[in-house]
Amino acid sequence: MRKYLVMLKKTESKSLQRPEVELGNELRLCRKDSNLTMQFVADNAGLSIGFISQVERGLTVPSLSSLRSIAQVLGRPISQFLEQPASGSGTTRQTDRVSYSVADGALSYERLSASFPGSTIRSVIVHEPPGYRNEPISHDGEELFYVLQGEISVEVEGEVKILRQGDSLHIDSRRTHSTWNHGDQASSLLWCGTMDVFGEDTNDPIHKKRVPPKSSGLKPTINKQ
Repeated sequence: MRKYLVMLKKTESKSLQRPEVELGNELRLCRKDSNLTMQFVADNAGLSIGFISQVERGLTVPSLSSLRSIAQVLGRPISQFLEQPASGSGTTRQTDRVSYSVADGALSYERLSASFPGSTIRSVIVHEPPGYRNEPISHDGEELFYVLQGEISVEVEGEVKILRQGDSLHIDSRRTHSTWNHGDQASSLLWCGTMDVFGEDTNDPIHKKRVPPKSSGLKPTINKQ
C-alpha cells in the first residue's frame, strides 16, 4: 500500500493563496514578462485560450503534460513551477514511489522512467478520480496509454474510444487528444511518451535562450530561476 501522497514544489511558499491560484499567478507573470498574449501561448502549447485563461485565474489546474507545454512556450523549465521525483536507477518499487500532483490538482502521478544519455521515453502512472476530464491538447511526439485499473474514455480528434482494464492505445500526439474518467470509480493508467514531462533533456530548446521570430516583435525571454 502506498504510504503517502505529497505535492512537490520548487520552493517552500509562505503564500496564503490556494496552490492553483499561486500557480496561475506565476504563469501569468511569466507570460507578461515575455510579452506574450494568451492566444500566442494557447496556439503554441496546443491548448485553448479559454483553458489558458482558466489556469491563469486559478480556476483549473493543468495536467503534467499541459504544464510542460505551457512552460515550453514561456521559455521556462517545468521545474520552475513543479518539483518532481528525481531520476532513479531504472527500477522502482510500489512501496517506495512518491505520488505527487500539480498544485494540489485532481490528478496524481507516480514516476516510473529513469533518465540516461540517449533516453527518449518518459513514463508515469496517472491516477484519475471519477468524473475527471483532461483538457484537449496536441503536441509533438507520441504516447501510449495502458489502463491498469478502472476505465477511461480517450478522445482523439473527435473519435472516442473506451479503454478498460488491460486495454491500450498508442497515438500520434500531434492529434488533439484528451481523456475522461466517465465512470464512478477511480482509474489508473500507465502513460508512456516522448514528451519530456520531467524537463531533464538539456538538448531541448527550453533550456536555451529563446528568441521569438523577428516578425513577432516579441522580446527574448530571460530565464528567471
